Amino acid sequence: MPRQLSVTGTDDRPLDTPLAERVRPQSLTEIFGQDKLLQPDSLLCRMIETDTFSSCIFWGPPGTGKTTLARIIEQRTQHAFHPLSAVLAKIADVKALMEEARKRLFAENRKTIVFIDEIHRFNKSQQDAFLPYVESGAIVLIGATTENPSFEVIPALLSRCHVFVLEPLATPEIRRILQRAMIFIGRDLSLADDALEFLTEQAGGDGRKALNNLEMVCRNAYRGDTIDLESVRQALSHRSLFYDKGGEEHYNLISALHKSIRGSDPQAALYWLARMLEAGEEPMYLVRRLTRLASEDVGLADPQALVQAIAAKDAVHFLGMPEASNALAQLVVYLATAPKSNALYNAYNQAKADAVSTGHFRVPLHIRNAPTTLMKDLGYGREYRYSHDFSNSYSYQRYFPEKMDEKTYYRPSVFGFEKEIRKRLDWWDNLRKKQMEQDEEG
Repeated sequence: MPRQLSVTGTDDRPLDTPLAERVRPQSLTEIFGQDKLLQPDSLLCRMIETDTFSSCIFWGPPGTGKTTLARIIEQRTQHAFHPLSAVLAKIADVKALMEEARKRLFAENRKTIVFIDEIHRFNKSQQDAFLPYVESGAIVLIGATTENPSFEVIPALLSRCHVFVLEPLATPEIRRILQRAMIFIGRDLSLADDALEFLTEQAGGDGRKALNNLEMVCRNAYRGDTIDLESVRQALSHRSLFYDKGGEEHYNLISALHKSIRGSDPQAALYWLARMLEAGEEPMYLVRRLTRLASEDVGLADPQALVQAIAAKDAVHFLGMPEASNALAQLVVYLATAPKSNALYNAYNQAKADAVSTGHFRVPLHIRNAPTTLMKDLGYGREYRYSHDFSNSYSYQRYFPEKMDEKTYYRPSVFGFEKEIRKRLDWWDNLRKKQMEQDEEG
């Protein structure tokens, strides 16, 4: 089995080690920003202090201390400790390690702690390989992931793991990390207060990102310099927004955009749209979601909403990005300021439920099509009333299956164009009632 690098960093490393590695905490007391997780007598602290571990997963955004916790565990445990990279390891590596752990348990009565960085990158078969060894106690599995384990870890494995949630680092913690890191940089460099605050804000709760940005800023500074805000701005001018188009953050942002529009807040909706577009989101994905929203949350309260959505789709196709960003912004503002109704959404869901449960009901004979003589002889289309032959182009007849009660699915709201639709429905309903009364009298 190929040997993988130890997470303790005891292997020979180049002298020019990244700043984030040089300042990595060596004890729990040096970890900033996870006070709730690491408070005295917490489950995790007790596990580390007593060296009694159960399988667990560290879940949190990048740069919050997941790998650092694993390194501290490796330094302090008396159990065998083996790291695996989900990016590099193959299924053969996993199986070989599991067999090695099984033999160690029987020969030495020692468990093996297996730390898997980015466990969400392991596929189902790779994750399945751990199950019997976790159940037998041969291994204690510790996984680290930035993705929601509910979606990325198989249920059988997740049910056997305690999930420890790491929070994004708050502004004071990021500031403390940066101030502490200046000692490791040396060269008598210092940061202006506004430069320090800017670096803190740009980190987005990610300690590693904060340190990488600081290292970039300091790389071209001369001994004794005081680094000002403008220098920091220039150094970070080409930074990338934090965004994972395939991960949880992708769904968090589209949810924020959708809910801002549904909540009729065009200002917030524009912000979330810009966040997604500037981070590289596929514009056609946004158009598809906004088109759905035009029917789900606006609907017939403003029939032009769907027209605007399709127009935006055509603009994206015709113009491409970044020119089409204004068309998307126009659509977002239109939808956010439009009257809202989910009457159509609710109506279809109710109709769908009935369709699923009554799908075996036959279509009434009088509204069946009769293109052949045989069909006519069987009664297809018989006694069908052609609406245009009657006054007001209307004549009541049943359109629901015979075994099913007539239902009312669509109930228009009192907003926007649906007020007009309500008038129309009331007019047709009055015609129906009059005809039924006449039929009873006749």
